[in-house]
Amino acid sequence: MTIQAVAASSGVQPGAIAGTTAPKPAQTMDSSMFMNLLVTQLKNQDPSAPMDTNQMMSQTVQLSMMEKMTELTADAKESFSLQMRSAAAQVIGHNVSYALADGTKGSGVASSVSFAAGTPTVAVGGVNVPLDSISGMTAAPSPATATPTA
Repeated sequence: MTIQAVAASSGVQPGAIAGTTAPKPAQTMDSSMFMNLLVTQLKNQDPSAPMDTNQMMSQTVQLSMMEKMTELTADAKESFSLQMRSAAAQVIGHNVSYALADGTKGSGVASSVSFAAGTPTVAVGGVNVPLDSISGMTAAPSPATATPTA
């Protein structure tokens, strides 16, 4: 039995509403896509040669491992982000030295931190320095203490 392809004469996808665009297909595999594929595979399997249960279990384990690896990656990114924020907050009030990507070098007291960009930026003497450009840090000079006179 041969199956002939049917061409759409109007240029509109079957089931689509005129004047709308078709959604773009997903570019990543997730658990719902895997389950849809598995159900479709089970519905369309040959009854005289059913799917091997070992193969199905293997695919299920692979899906579970993929989901756990995705969770671990997200957790690692979040942990790294929190570490960067903590490190940036700790430089406030300290003398820092830095070298920017354009070759500019400088030093000064870190006065504030901004978390607006992907990498925290530290304000050093009016210059916003990315945290990863800071090359050194020393204790801030202590203000001169006045000695009481009697």
